[in-house]
Amino acid sequence: MEQEKFVIKKEMALTHSDFFRWLPNALRGKAYKISGSSVQIEGLEGMWTIQLGKEGTRDIALLSIPRTVVTMVFQGYSEKNYKTALEYFDRAFHRGGG
Repeated sequence: MEQEKFVIKKEMALTHSDFFRWLPNALRGKAYKISGSSVQIEGLEGMWTIQLGKEGTRDIALLSIPRTVVTMVFQGYSEKNYKTALEYFDRAFHRGGG
């Protein structure tokens, strides 16, 4: 039986440096391996791979915001487990303004 695979692409307003600085909080203490611009998380749920695209910017009038496309692949995760991991990941990277 083939393992279920969920692929998520996000455009995130951050640099690679920002991403790697905030990553440990997003993974809640899970062990991970970094290889270049790729992260691999292996656990009881399955394998989770995160690939960072090239850094860029999104320019809005005079405002320039960092931009990186992040691709996440959850393999062997149940739908419930991948959604839970993704929800925590999103919360860890959420930045509010005010």
